[in-house]
Amino acid sequence: LTEDEDVQRMLRGSPLWKIKSRGKPRERLFRLQEDGATVCFEGGFRRARSHQSFSVMHIEGVREGHQSEGLRKYGAAFPERHCFTLVFKGKRKNLDLAARGEEDARHWVQGLAKLMGRLQAMSQPEKLDQYPLPELWGLGDSWIHGVLQRADRNKDNKMSFREVKSMLRMINIDMDDVYAYKLFKECDHSGNERLEGRELEEFCRRLLRRPELEELFGRYSGEDRVLSAEELRDFLRDQGEDASLRQARAVIRAYELNEKAKQQDLMMLDGFMMYLLSAAGDILNQEHTKVHQDMSQPLCHYFISSSHNTYLTRNQIGGTSSTEAYVRALMAGCRCVELDCWEGSDGEPVVYHGHTLTSKILFRDVIESIRDYAFKQSPYPVILSLENHCGLEQQATMARHMKAILGDMLLTQPLEGQDPHNLPSPEQLKWKVLVKGKKLPEPWHEPQGVTSLPDPEEEEEEEEEEEEEEKFQERSSRQVRGSPRGMVLEDHGVLAKDASQVAPELSAVVVYCQAVPFPGLAHALRHPRPCEMSSFSERKARKLIKEAG
Repeated sequence: LTEDEDVQRMLRGSPLWKIKSRGKPRERLFRLQEDGATVCFEGGFRRARSHQSFSVMHIEGVREGHQSEGLRKYGAAFPERHCFTLVFKGKRKNLDLAARGEEDARHWVQGLAKLMGRLQAMSQPEKLDQYPLPELWGLGDSWIHGVLQRADRNKDNKMSFREVKSMLRMINIDMDDVYAYKLFKECDHSGNERLEGRELEEFCRRLLRRPELEELFGRYSGEDRVLSAEELRDFLRDQGEDASLRQARAVIRAYELNEKAKQQDLMMLDGFMMYLLSAAGDILNQEHTKVHQDMSQPLCHYFISSSHNTYLTRNQIGGTSSTEAYVRALMAGCRCVELDCWEGSDGEPVVYHGHTLTSKILFRDVIESIRDYAFKQSPYPVILSLENHCGLEQQATMARHMKAILGDMLLTQPLEGQDPHNLPSPEQLKWKVLVKGKKLPEPWHEPQGVTSLPDPEEEEEEEEEEEEEEKFQERSSRQVRGSPRGMVLEDHGVLAKDASQVAPELSAVVVYCQAVPFPGLAHALRHPRPCEMSSFSERKARKLIKEAG
């Protein structure tokens, strides 16, 4: 790939604007390193220049144009064709960038896509052979210097805890801060809140140790700490595999890292760990990573991967609401997302956690994000679970937005030829978005008519909010008593007077997922209605089970 025009441009480097929610956009020089897997750029650190980096291995996707919430909000000054977003795996925030010209942006978008594709196609041993950074199996100390060089922001050859956390992100380790700091302190023998040399090496080795795998390896390898092909075959058979000596030798050839050991059909601890931590050694049958079940059963025959308070990126008392939360949920395979809809200004409904300090996002923006990402990971239907607190006018606006933005993706009529008393299957509903919400009684003939309906989710929400508020008040009452923040739970947002009524326009888009109050187990069993759905908290579920005996 070094001869590729896009990659060559990346190796030469390009000035790119970093666009953030806070502060002005800043131009930094981004350059792909010679390893073809690391991108470095200058950054500000304590008023001094420092070099930061990220690995191409940690990029989940690249979006062109204003396709992130950050660029839509803060990138208007930059032409859309100059902009792109790097979406990282795990909890790392998106990186929104703008090039000086369209050509530069295109080189980076295309170049990153090629590098990501190449890395995904490589086996783990090939990655270790090509890239020194992930070589974290105790095969020599050269990897420490590579990591240190990238993570040591102020270039003093010592690692503060902040720099250690940066290093952990570089090698894709998502670790609890409390545990990481405990390990940091245990390795800081000098007591100066810095790791250097052997302290850093000890930290990394302790971080990556797998005592249970070492014990397992020792049990089969004996005193010489080397697995023969016969011993590996015995291990595989003990795991329930019908393994032959030939298959054991094939595993050694594929995963052993030491060439001398490989030539003698022997496996060292590093190769054994490499095999067990690979897809081939996974307890999960790899065939089950793809759709392998019968998808022609009625929708209610399946567990559905669902998300609660999908819009939140942090806690549900004062966290940030973001359309990016919907993107991440959908890209993780979620098929049912929640939208808490409230009256917004200028006639535009908003989504946020009512009665709290969580930030608000436009309903329209959420629907646009769902349109763009609903079916990138799966073709099976997506359910929009609406918790509606809007009045009739903004309910109608919600319906208009869903129809206009989702178009043919939105299911607005029962499937032709489908028995109305039975739910269609996921196979029949491929590429469709379903709305879960309250529905007007059928038939109704007055186009302007409205009906007040009980809220089937009100009890669940009230129970959950009571539990959250109790916890929140218990934690904060001593600190905020008498302060303005002590009144946060009294800020109920804007709840329309006619929120208990249902607008015909919104009712019309509810087809197979009608929200109703739960009538009780006995009634539900006697009168099954597959198209009706009820929500209740775990506390209520336990109570119903107990009452039913």
